[in-house]
Amino acid sequence: MNNKIKITKWLMLATVFAAAGIPAAAQTSDTAEIDELKAEMQAMQTNMDAMHQRINELEQEKMAAIGVLPGTNASMALTNAPLVVTNASQLVIFETSTQAVAVQVSPITDRGNLQDYQSQAPRLSNQTLNAKYWGFIPIPNTPGIIQFNAKPRLDMMWDNQNSGNPDRFVTATIPAGGPTAGGGNQFNVTAKGSSLSIDVRAPTVAGDFRFYYNNDFFGPGTGMAYRLKQLYGQFYNVTAGFTFSIFEDPDVWPDTVDFEGPNSLIFARQPTVRYELALSDHWNLNFGLQQPSSDIDNEGAEAGASADNHAPDGGFNIRWEDEKWGHVQFATIFRDVGARDTTLGQQSVLGWGLNLSTSLNVFAHDSVQGQITYGHGIFHFCNDNFTYTDFNGGDAAFNNAGELRALQYVAPMVGYTHQWCDEFRSTATFGYVNLQNEQAQTAAAYHETYYASGNVIWQLRKRLSVGLECLYGYKDDAGGAHGDVWRIQTGLVYTLF
Repeated sequence: MNNKIKITKWLMLATVFAAAGIPAAAQTSDTAEIDELKAEMQAMQTNMDAMHQRINELEQEKMAAIGVLPGTNASMALTNAPLVVTNASQLVIFETSTQAVAVQVSPITDRGNLQDYQSQAPRLSNQTLNAKYWGFIPIPNTPGIIQFNAKPRLDMMWDNQNSGNPDRFVTATIPAGGPTAGGGNQFNVTAKGSSLSIDVRAPTVAGDFRFYYNNDFFGPGTGMAYRLKQLYGQFYNVTAGFTFSIFEDPDVWPDTVDFEGPNSLIFARQPTVRYELALSDHWNLNFGLQQPSSDIDNEGAEAGASADNHAPDGGFNIRWEDEKWGHVQFATIFRDVGARDTTLGQQSVLGWGLNLSTSLNVFAHDSVQGQITYGHGIFHFCNDNFTYTDFNGGDAAFNNAGELRALQYVAPMVGYTHQWCDEFRSTATFGYVNLQNEQAQTAAAYHETYYASGNVIWQLRKRLSVGLECLYGYKDDAGGAHGDVWRIQTGLVYTLF
C-alpha cells in the first residue's frame, strides 16, 4: 500500500512540472486544458485520502489482533521498534520479525537512582521498568533479546577521622574509642562501585523468561576485587538463583551518592527460590525459601561457638502497587538460628521478623521512602551487618546461663527526594538501628547506630550523573563506648543505558 502512495505522489509531481513547462502564451490560450489538469489532480487527491483511510483501518485491525482494544488512549505505528500503549493495563507492544506481543509494564516508577537495585529486582510476570526495551538487541535465531550494560563510577571521599571503611560509609565499622579512633583527616578515591550487567529476556515466549547477571568490584581484599551481586533466572513467576531476599524491598532504596546506603535498610542477597502470585490488579503475593545463615556472637559467654544451620529461611511478602501513588510492601521472615559449642552442645532459637516498607509519589516529581523493621534474630538481613570485618554477628548470643537467645532488633528508615528541575535533584535520608544485647556479650558488641545524609545530584547528561553528599554516622557499643564521623563525598556515575 505504501508503494502505491509513493507512485501516486511521483505521478502528481510529474504532472505539476509538466504543467509548469507550458509556455505562457499557450496557457492563456488553452484554459480548458488547465482546468482539466486541475480536475485530474483533485481526483488523485481524493484517491490518496481514501488510501490513507484504508491504511488507518488496517492498523486498527492489527492492533485489535494483538489485544489493544478500540477506544484506548493509544497512538502508534506498528514498526520493528517496541512501543508504549498508555492505557489502563500498561501494555508494551513489542514486535519481532514474526509476531507482536503485549508485555506488562510495572506500575512502579523507576526513580533513576545512582544505585540501580530497582532494575535488578525480579518482578511479577517479568514486568519491566524499561518500557521501550532500550538497549536490547535481538539474539540471532532465537526469540530472545539481550542488553549488556556497563556502569563505571568514581567516588572521592573525605573523612574528618578514621571511619573504619574508606570505600563505603558503614556505621557498624566506626571505631568506638580505642587505638583506631581519630587519626585526623583522611581522603580516598575508589572505582569499586563500577558494575557490569547482562539482562536476557524472551517477551514472545510463554512464561516470560528472564536471565539476569550483575557484578561489581567490592569483593574481599584490596584493590578491584570481583563480587557477584545477581545471578538468577525467572520463568512462569518462579525465581531461582542468587538474588534479593524475600524479606527485602529493592524499590525503597533512597537515592544516595554513598554506595553503601542507610544502615537500617534490609539488604541481603543469597541463594533463593520463590514464587510470585497475582491476587488482583494492585495486589500480589511473593513467598519462598532461601539459604540460612545464622550470625552468632561467639565472643561472649561461650567464645568459640559456631553457627549451625538446621533449616532454610522462609517467608513471604505481600505488595500493593499503583501507578499514581507508588507501592506498599509487608514482608515476613522465619528462621532457625542455630549454634554449636563443645561445652553447651547444639542449640537453636526461633528467629522472626516483620518489615513494612513503602515508596510513595508526592507532588509532581517528589517521592518519599520509608521502612520500619522489627523482630528477633534477624540482624543478618540488616545493611549494617558488614561481612568483611572482624564484627561478630548479631542474630543471637549466649546469656549468662549458657542459653542461646535471639537478639531483639528494631530499625526505622526514611528518605525524601525533591526534584528541583530536570537536571537537579536532592535526597535527605535518616536511618537508626537498635540491637538489644545480652549481659554476657562483650563491651565491644554492636548496640546501636545512626545514619544521616543529604545530597545534590546533577544529571549532567542523560546517562551521566554527578553527586555531592554530606554524611554523618554515629555508633554506640554495648559497653557504652561510642564514636562518630563526618564524610564529604562526590560521585560520578556513567551508564550505557
